[in-house]
Amino acid sequence: MTPSSPASMTLRWSGWTDVGRVRKNNEDAFLTLQFDAREVRRLGKAGEASTDNADFAFAVSDGMGGAMAGEYASRIAVEKITTLLPRSFHLSAHGLNAGVNDVLAELFDQIHRALVYVGGSYEECAGMATTLSLGWFTPGWMYFGHVGDSRIYYLPARGGPLKQLTADDTHVGWLLRNGQLTEHEARTHPRRNVLQKALGGDNRYVDPQVGAVGCEPGDIFLFCTDGLMAGLFDHRIVDLLREPEDTGATANRARHMVEESVRNDGRDNATALVVQVL
Repeated sequence: MTPSSPASMTLRWSGWTDVGRVRKNNEDAFLTLQFDAREVRRLGKAGEASTDNADFAFAVSDGMGGAMAGEYASRIAVEKITTLLPRSFHLSAHGLNAGVNDVLAELFDQIHRALVYVGGSYEECAGMATTLSLGWFTPGWMYFGHVGDSRIYYLPARGGPLKQLTADDTHVGWLLRNGQLTEHEARTHPRRNVLQKALGGDNRYVDPQVGAVGCEPGDIFLFCTDGLMAGLFDHRIVDLLREPEDTGATANRARHMVEESVRNDGRDNATALVVQVL
């Protein structure tokens, strides 16, 4: 249900990515974007802005493939977002909730088709694929789309528990959601990184998870790749997200989270993007 006159809101964000301590190249990517019906603007790693006259998109992706294909896959995904979302600004401006879900499904399908085309056209890109977790912020709402095992977390302002909005597209994720594994067991399971669904690669079609969350002042959203989660348990994520504003770490809260994760694990690329509703 969409409010008839949603109030504008101010967002504060920070993003950071790190290659980790083992890999030679970074196959993660993140996107911070402001757009309206006419134009799109790439934003910096950290900033603050209002939704008065524009919407915002934040996304993380984790590419896969031989050689540099993983890097190309994640970047193709975020670049497609910059061209497709502005066309749909009028939907959110008029409160057309159902239309937003259709737009997100179409966006994921076009990214998937682009990756399959490039992967089939160039030998060095064969099998390229990526995860994608995307949040579209409009006054009063955050719409999201997701495929893969990157995640979107939601920490409510009213003191509720940390919620994982997205479902990992892995068998291990299914076991965890159904109570057959503990968080620790899922994190150490030998098949934890085996994806059942991704954009591109050998997947014949995509069926993204889409949803929406009403936003209130003080709400915090975390977009992250699996490399970040490898070094941080959920309770530590909550501690870092709730650090007081005057600690200095919040100048780029995402960087603080990524650096701690890499110190604790660091076997994979790690990326975090933190968005707070002020």
